Amino acid sequence: MSTLAPLRLLREPSNASEGNQSNATVGASGGSCQGLDIPNELFLALGLVSLVENLLVVAAILKNRNLHSPTYYFICCLAVSDMLVSISNLAEMLFMLLLEHGVLVVHPSIVRHMDSVIDMLICSSVVSSLSFLGVIAVDRYITIFYALRYHSIMTLQRAVVTMASVWLVSTVSSTVLITYYRSNTILLCLIGFFLFMLVLMLVLYIHMFALARHHLHSISSQQKPPTAHRGGSLKGAVTLTILLGVFFICWGPFFFHLILIVTCPTNPFCTCFFSYFNLFLILIICNSVIDPLIYAFRSQELRRTLREVVTCSW
Repeated sequence: MSTLAPLRLLREPSNASEGNQSNATVGASGGSCQGLDIPNELFLALGLVSLVENLLVVAAILKNRNLHSPTYYFICCLAVSDMLVSISNLAEMLFMLLLEHGVLVVHPSIVRHMDSVIDMLICSSVVSSLSFLGVIAVDRYITIFYALRYHSIMTLQRAVVTMASVWLVSTVSSTVLITYYRSNTILLCLIGFFLFMLVLMLVLYIHMFALARHHLHSISSQQKPPTAHRGGSLKGAVTLTILLGVFFICWGPFFFHLILIVTCPTNPFCTCFFSYFNLFLILIICNSVIDPLIYAFRSQELRRTLREVVTCSW
């Protein structure tokens, strides 16, 4: 069965033999730990849906000049990161189908090169998605706490430099990960980066909502209506919190999988957990499907532009 290429590299720990893994798996559940067999068609369908959705988000942001701001540029980059998941999934599926049916006959070295390219795409997506979620959180934090100075702090030039830096770091780090993917040190760095970004975003969101709660309390005591800026900022914070929650649910099992590879590669429970790897892949692809829906439902301007894009009202 086909699986997402780079994550397949991390399906099982390299320091555990196949015999030990299979024995441990059977012992963990008396032979009932058989994993989850997911049809290729589901991978392909989710990849297509994700690709179309994220293309629409990118097109809507590029079309509407009201969305030409650092915040929406960062969201556009996050959509591109999600598209990388879809593109890598679709590319691998089509490539393997062509090979299996004899339509495409290539040298094994070409296959390895193709696999490395797909690996690069998905690993770049992991790092860039986390990075842009962090960047969007910082951007929202500046919007709320430094509203009067926002445009002088988050200039277009700084936004472009930030986006270019994230993509550069993502590309370099994905290259290192693919080259040394069997090294526990590399896995620990990836896990540490994931945990660092989660802690950073949680701290920022907690501070933002603490301020919002204090602001709403002050409004209720003075019986004043909330300002449009504060209301919009709070709504943006809620949207990004939903994005964070979805990302954690969809990517959390995979990073827990990496933690188990490092900490207990031959433990019966761990090897049983490894057998559900395909489920973790589906969750990862689902993340790239859900994100555009969150953008559309939480932003009225983006929702309106998406309708225009779909109906070709250019």
